Amino acid sequence: MKKDIANLTSNILNPFLVSLAVILLVSFQSAASALEALKWTLILFAVGILPVFSVIVYLVRKDKLESIFINLRRQRNKVYLLASLCTITSLVIILAMGAPLVLVASLVAIFAAMLLFMGINLRWKISVHTAFIAGSVTTLTILFGSTGALSAVLLPPLAWARTELEHHSIAQVTAGALLAALIVVVVFHFFGLLGVARPI
Repeated sequence: MKKDIANLTSNILNPFLVSLAVILLVSFQSAASALEALKWTLILFAVGILPVFSVIVYLVRKDKLESIFINLRRQRNKVYLLASLCTITSLVIILAMGAPLVLVASLVAIFAAMLLFMGINLRWKISVHTAFIAGSVTTLTILFGSTGALSAVLLPPLAWARTELEHHSIAQVTAGALLAALIVVVVFHFFGLLGVARPI
């Protein structure tokens, strides 16, 4: 039963779904209209998320990867590289189209995290699941204040799930969360976006 709950938690709070949800929220927070928010969401989904997910699914079906969430460290760096390239492409596109600064900062934070985690992965398997949740919580807290901070309730069960499934140690889930949160704070500070919370 514990393994089943851990699997369900890990699958629901996976980086792809979490990133899509946050992109949607950030887009609606920063865009001038609902139509514009949907435009940014669709662009980032089509360029930044869907290609990575599609390649991973293809490689899993061809037995090139062990699972969709790539639990083996040695299989991760190629996916980190692909995700980084897709993020850079997304960033170039939305910059050219005049995207809101918050979306630009979010992609810069994701790219910075990808580069750092790719380097760490050469020696140690850090948790991308908890990184995405913690980075998302930090972003939503910056943008929506205490309302956004409520999303932090998702972090403990996810950290438990990843360790219960023995995909990560406590140190790995903690490091992933702390580094991602720190990167978001540093990047948003660089862009002058701290202290801009707008409650939902």
